[in-house]
Amino acid sequence: MTLRIAVPNKGSLSESSAQMLREAGYRQRNDPRDLVFIDNENDVEFYYLRPRDIAIYVGSGELEAGITGRDLLLDSAAPANESLALDFGRSTFRFAAPIGENYSLSNISGKRIATAYPGLLENYLAEQGIVATIVRLDGAGESALRLGVADLIADVVSTGGTLRQAGLAVFGDPILSSESILIEGTGTSRSDALETLIRRLNGVVIARQYVLVDYDVKSADLERACALTPGIESPTISPLQKSEWSAIRAMVKKRDINSIMDELWAIGARGILVTDIHACRL
Repeated sequence: MTLRIAVPNKGSLSESSAQMLREAGYRQRNDPRDLVFIDNENDVEFYYLRPRDIAIYVGSGELEAGITGRDLLLDSAAPANESLALDFGRSTFRFAAPIGENYSLSNISGKRIATAYPGLLENYLAEQGIVATIVRLDGAGESALRLGVADLIADVVSTGGTLRQAGLAVFGDPILSSESILIEGTGTSRSDALETLIRRLNGVVIARQYVLVDYDVKSADLERACALTPGIESPTISPLQKSEWSAIRAMVKKRDINSIMDELWAIGARGILVTDIHACRL
């Protein structure tokens, strides 16, 4: 049976989603105007939809899976579950108000809060016991403050630059930490094709987070070196022609690799090489 997957058709999630699917071995559309693309080799149909609508289509059972934001899934209240975090498109959902207003969670009761995520905000306010008026918008809420429609906003924030340009500042703890996720519908058994998709995407996520490091080290320093590069299960150790030396290979977190290389050098490791990983299965 053909696997049908929803992919964001535009916006910040679109190209990153398509790139991850390509790295996982799936073909993607070349024309951004295409609404449907069929990957015959993998027996997959891709449907390019508005990110906000994807959870609805997947929750209805019309599509088996989709890529969207965690914030959009929760806001939709659709009967769909998060299957895999994809480690891109990170953002936070936060309150913001004009600079100098000195808002906090303790004094927003009774205020008007503009948001494009009414479901998400309504649930949060109820959990916190806060009674406020939600002003539902279909986009950024900065204009709602300038025009006097709302007192503050609740919106998705990536860097905060847009808010600062509008004279706004975030306050309070994040309501939600979001990122791109793969979702699937509830109440149905997972097909083999969907299992393969999840396994492939997970392989790309891990490959992006790790690199391979190879180096030579004296046998006397082997234990200290392996402590620095323990790998996933354990490092690969191979003897060299010089009996007092060994070659080591291990997966290391990409964000830590430069400090680990410095530490390896300090204990006497030499010939330290780093290689990107394009895909993996662990």
